[in-house]
Amino acid sequence: MSRPYSPRNSSPSGSFVRVNGKIRAREVRVIGIDGKQLGILTLGDALTMARANGVDLVEIAPNATPPVCRLVDYGKFRYEQAKRDKESKKHQHANKVKEVQLSPKIDPHDLAVKIGHAIDFLSEDMKVKVTLKFRGREMAHTEFGFQVVEKFLSEISGFGHPDFQPKLNGRAINLMISPLPRNKRAKHSQQGENSLSTAPAKAESNHQPVPVVRPARNAESKPDGSFVNSPFAQLEVKQ
Repeated sequence: MSRPYSPRNSSPSGSFVRVNGKIRAREVRVIGIDGKQLGILTLGDALTMARANGVDLVEIAPNATPPVCRLVDYGKFRYEQAKRDKESKKHQHANKVKEVQLSPKIDPHDLAVKIGHAIDFLSEDMKVKVTLKFRGREMAHTEFGFQVVEKFLSEISGFGHPDFQPKLNGRAINLMISPLPRNKRAKHSQQGENSLSTAPAKAESNHQPVPVVRPARNAESKPDGSFVNSPFAQLEVKQ
């Protein structure tokens, strides 16, 4: 059982929260354990009610007139507040934007790497800005750029959706992709990395192994097993 009058200086999210005897208002609006409003009571009556129920009197709206207090176990209150703060931080990732740059003549391997990066960002609830720039005479065939963007979107369709259709803006195609909800998002895996790591092995498996031929030595051996051009022939051994 908690002790309503024990000093409590810690707070759930870094902000100061008055509890029990630290509340300074003479009258408070009390919210019961079941979440129902119990009306305006004097501070003494509210503390007596908290003691009778074995919980704390926590000030949750100090700027209200009169301040709003809740009958709740302070440990449970801190846990709920920390859980809400954690959920709010998860949604803050959606405000972050990562940029991925493409080109009409991008190599398939480079495109796969870009797609992998975009999937990583979307899996962390970040938005992805896709920019494909045309250079020089590439503006004469913008359809190739749109084909690259369409392939990019088809690969990440399980993780995000475009906020608007790809459009040509000057000499670039711009696109913003938002992550799908977690319950509708595909399961993130390292398939891209695995496919890249196994590609060289598959390529090498199509070739026959090349035997290693080492150069023959020029030294000739005598019948007794010694070598003609032995480097130790002139070495004198003292006995």
